[in-house]
Amino acid sequence: MDNIVILDGGMGRELKRIGAPFQQPEWSALALMEDDQYVTDAHNNFLNAGASVITVNTYALVPFHIGDACFEQQGEVLIQQATRLAKQAARPFSATVAGCIPPVLGSYRTDFFEGEKATPIINKLIENQQQDVDLWLLETISSLDEAKLIVELIEQNTAESNNKVKPIWLSLSVKDQVSDNPELRSGEKVRDIIEDIISLPIAGILFNCSCVDVIEGALKEAKKGLDLAINNNNKEKHSIVLGAYANGFAPLSENHLANSGCAAMRDNLLPEVYADYAQTWIDAGATLIGGCCGIHPEHIAELVNRFTPHTQSALNINNQEKSEAVCL
Repeated sequence: MDNIVILDGGMGRELKRIGAPFQQPEWSALALMEDDQYVTDAHNNFLNAGASVITVNTYALVPFHIGDACFEQQGEVLIQQATRLAKQAARPFSATVAGCIPPVLGSYRTDFFEGEKATPIINKLIENQQQDVDLWLLETISSLDEAKLIVELIEQNTAESNNKVKPIWLSLSVKDQVSDNPELRSGEKVRDIIEDIISLPIAGILFNCSCVDVIEGALKEAKKGLDLAINNNNKEKHSIVLGAYANGFAPLSENHLANSGCAAMRDNLLPEVYADYAQTWIDAGATLIGGCCGIHPEHIAELVNRFTPHTQSALNINNQEKSEAVCL
């Protein structure tokens, strides 16, 4: 499987596992604020496991987790600090650094999303990562409106800095309910919005922070949308790749709050079991595979051992022309 790129796993639970300062509501931000060596150690654990993409630890650097006052006073410095740590960790491994843009008003709960309120937070995340990341990873995005706003702001910020837009990977979160017609956490059906998603200037469509059971169905719907675009001779769509990185949680309720407590973990999601699920995602068309919350370096190592005879740059996969890896 020469075309598979392995991403890292979940930063927050890895920090907790290795003994870093960790609590809600700060989540993965607390280690960054109190002892950032743990953040470096977590990055290195995933890199040593064979991940070729690591994500900047900015997911919790938003007011929803660290509070309005802290974000206003320290947000810029903390975002830059997290970006620098990822870049330093990635360099010896020649790994790709993904700049993280999370759902800034709260994970899973799209009823909290307001574009006007979200905009200045997203802008701060973009402005303080864009110089030092290789691509953008929009994580756990649960509505089309949220996705569109973030992509628009990335384009605006890039234009203002007179730079070229870096590849954008849009990673969506779907409800933890197995269905023939999977839905984003907003209730929007993947099959109904895939054409709008494909129309965005993105290089990848992924699904993350959903339980392992629902990822395959979401990927199949995205694959159908890409195939339809190809059949309609829309060549701009040919370079979009698919990916997935599930969490290790038991299924979450629809009103779950990301910082209301630590979600329960499955006790049987061993690395080989997780890799078995990943095989179904690859069979459904995914070429970007990693892990989210509760997926540790041992899981990533199993993915590497099973699916990659050698590692490759995540950026190169988006630059291949009309190869089997991208012509989905």
